[in-house]
Amino acid sequence: MRRLIVVGAFVMTALLPVTAQNWTPPRTPWGDPDLQGLWPSFHLLSVPLERPVALGKKATLTDEEFARLPSQSRVPGGNDVFNQGGSRALAMEHGTPQRQTSLIVDPPDGRLPPLTEEGKRRAAALPTVSGLYAGAESFNGLERCVSRGALGSMFPVGSTNGNQIVQAPGLVVLLNEMVHEARLIPVNGRPHLGANIRSYMGDSRGRWEGQTLVVETTNFNDASNRIGRHPSFTRDARLMERFTRIDADTLRYEATVNDPRTWTHSWTVAFPLKRDPNYQLFEYACHEANYSMSHMLRGAHLGEN
Repeated sequence: MRRLIVVGAFVMTALLPVTAQNWTPPRTPWGDPDLQGLWPSFHLLSVPLERPVALGKKATLTDEEFARLPSQSRVPGGNDVFNQGGSRALAMEHGTPQRQTSLIVDPPDGRLPPLTEEGKRRAAALPTVSGLYAGAESFNGLERCVSRGALGSMFPVGSTNGNQIVQAPGLVVLLNEMVHEARLIPVNGRPHLGANIRSYMGDSRGRWEGQTLVVETTNFNDASNRIGRHPSFTRDARLMERFTRIDADTLRYEATVNDPRTWTHSWTVAFPLKRDPNYQLFEYACHEANYSMSHMLRGAHLGEN
């Protein structure tokens, strides 16, 4: 089991030693901050997307609360598709105890903001876990092995949680192990694609603000980034991400979602990723040739006749 020890995000600067807060990252040969490396997220599986209501605005656990956590935590995280019991749960990766109480850091209660009226209608139309799946379109992008979306691909999930950053002059490449995504992020001022070009991963454009890589992603389709039982992003969504290497082995990730058709206001996640040079990215073949889809639909409709 791959294990890492990390500290909470967003309040992370308060927990880091002064040397880490003032640390200056190395540079690539062409002068950009060097963010390259393997940054898996499986250690954060114990941190849920939304904070438990009972914790209110408590972003991190106290020493006493942290000491009471089990040595190996398993709490539903940003994507709960694998958080099931039985043998399947045993096959999944597990998180390690964290002080951070939710991936969401804004709003201050660590919860998703209220849905708009349109968002509520779309949420009500989502298939339920126990409901009937009418066809392939009833499954989300991850269940169909199509895509988790730009934000969804950064969230910890039951297995294959690798992330790798590779850089070249004018370009940053972000590889996500699950669903085998490769996001190409120009950092040379190239404009966004035309509004008529849409995709699950959207269109990403980056720029450097000091030591931080700032990435703006637009041009989503209307079926991208469906996380757990929450509605997908709409094509009006805008994702702003910030990647900051705060010490030799820690990359702070922050992302703000602004989708006025789905949520009444924006929301932000933040968490630390730890470098693991021993991690290996494996091919994510998912269910080869999509055989699983026909099996799942056959099982869902078995009792109809």
